[in-house]
Amino acid sequence: RIFRRHHNFPFRLSNKSKLLFKMMNKILTVALVASASAFVPSQNARAPTKLYFEYGEYDDKLWDNDAKKDVYNKWDPATARSGKNFNPFETFKGNSCDASGVYPGEPRYKDPTRGDVSFAIMMEEKAEAEERDASPKPGSEKGCAGCKN
Repeated sequence: RIFRRHHNFPFRLSNKSKLLFKMMNKILTVALVASASAFVPSQNARAPTKLYFEYGEYDDKLWDNDAKKDVYNKWDPATARSGKNFNPFETFKGNSCDASGVYPGEPRYKDPTRGDVSFAIMMEEKAEAEERDASPKPGSEKGCAGCKN
């Protein structure tokens, strides 16, 4: 009698239940394969890119007004801006650049070694800056290749 009462053991599924079971089985298989493929190394792994950055002439040296004047005299406004070709007196968003022409907040910015400052030296630099602004280098207007702004 016990076996007669449970004669449909193992359970017999309806066609709808069988279809649902097959679909769920396929979905689980696809999900497992997809998650396992995340741990397989890529066949077309990209080679590392080498970036070359040219640091300025006064990098890790004293970055005082004389060094800035030297870099300014070598600056060519018509040539693209680089670590060796930039206007050291140009400001960007209120900041002065380092010895490689990089501004604070940008990658590769290095806080330069600054010279001593006194009121007399600052007044001399101010006079030089006014003179420089009065007669800028030819081709150094905003938007030229050697300018940041």
